[in-house]
Amino acid sequence: MQLKHVYLLLCIVGTVLPFWQFIPWLMEHGVNVPLFIDHMFANGVAGAFSIDVLVSSVVLWVFVLSDGRRAGVPHVWAPLVANIVAGVSSGLPLFLYLRARTSTR
Repeated sequence: MQLKHVYLLLCIVGTVLPFWQFIPWLMEHGVNVPLFIDHMFANGVAGAFSIDVLVSSVVLWVFVLSDGRRAGVPHVWAPLVANIVAGVSSGLPLFLYLRARTSTR
């Protein structure tokens, strides 16, 4: 299996697993942004993970926009959308897949 296929598989896993946890919450509470933020920082552990994900998202955006432009990666918007919709666990492997696919052409 080529590395780009591993990245694609990780993108799928990194999209499905967060939704597996988030969809039941969304079904119970609906789109309730204040409650979502309250739950993100419900305790020290949740807050630490939330801050880690937020900082990682900023790093991902900087990486995608700078490295994507340098390497001529097409559709650099897609990992950014994946990051917003599903998280770093979806956006990062999608970008690495697109970059690996670009470099093998």
